[in-house]
Amino acid sequence: MKKIIYVEKEIIANRTTKQIIRKFKNPFVIEIDSYTEVFNKKNQNFRTQKVNPAVILAKKKGNFIHKTPSKYTIGNKLNYYFSYMYNCVFDCQYCFLQGLYASSNYLVFVNYNDFFHEVRITLSRHINKKVTFFSGYDCDSLAYESNTNFMKQAIKSFEGIDNAELEIRTKSTYSQVFSRTPLKNVVVAYSFTPQRFSSKYEIGVPSVEKRISTLKKLAKKGWKIGIRFDPIIIYKDWQRDYALLFKNVLGNVPEKNLHSVTYGNVRFPKDIFKKILQTTKNKGLLSKLSLNESLYEQSDKKLIKNLCDKLLYKYVDRSKVFCNF
Repeated sequence: MKKIIYVEKEIIANRTTKQIIRKFKNPFVIEIDSYTEVFNKKNQNFRTQKVNPAVILAKKKGNFIHKTPSKYTIGNKLNYYFSYMYNCVFDCQYCFLQGLYASSNYLVFVNYNDFFHEVRITLSRHINKKVTFFSGYDCDSLAYESNTNFMKQAIKSFEGIDNAELEIRTKSTYSQVFSRTPLKNVVVAYSFTPQRFSSKYEIGVPSVEKRISTLKKLAKKGWKIGIRFDPIIIYKDWQRDYALLFKNVLGNVPEKNLHSVTYGNVRFPKDIFKKILQTTKNKGLLSKLSLNESLYEQSDKKLIKNLCDKLLYKYVDRSKVFCNF
């Protein structure tokens, strides 16, 4: 099946645009004036598009860098995120993206240097203060990297910037971008749920063992590793599964390479949650969430915290653990 690629006319001659198009064999390229006419179109079916998503190549104009929610941190007080791509290769049944966007097509903004320029502008506002930038909010940071090469350029752009830290969050085992000399201000952060859960609800995600194998190789090369148990999801026998997961994952990261561990609960803004219920094929997975002010969330946060307090500190120093409730 031919890949459909929509391209904004303004960036049809862009070098990155051409490089991405060449990744596909005989794609059907359609020129458009603006990505919004395809991506924001009404009456789209997220589930149907997910079977064979089109690619949309566009130029982002403004709003490159955003502040993270107040409790979203891995140690610094100044935290920002950026998204060069909207939507994800994987199909996690609890993912907020299925309620955030009407389309499940892959939207890629090809003006990479503008993102890096805005990072430098943000840093200029925080002289002599450490700032963390997160990648992987609206997409998986590495799952589409073989087509985009964005993270390869992003890592290079952070080289030599002492007060900037980059977190690359992923569930992918793609690791070619880390064949270079490790940077002390780059954290490769892997997200995990127990394999029994993942195999059912995280479609397309590499197994826990494959991700562990990849992070071990990167740690051996000298890269800093982050571990993200976010969200922790409560289901039958979840405590047993997470106890095993903590042991398997954290037992394979050398202390000197472990940058941080975070955990949190399932949570969605009210409007996004309602849209998810209209599109998801696993409504039962989200049926136990309760409304807390403007958020639908898993209310048993105390149970989660008790489990993490009991088990995580067997493997990790308390100073490296952060709760994202």
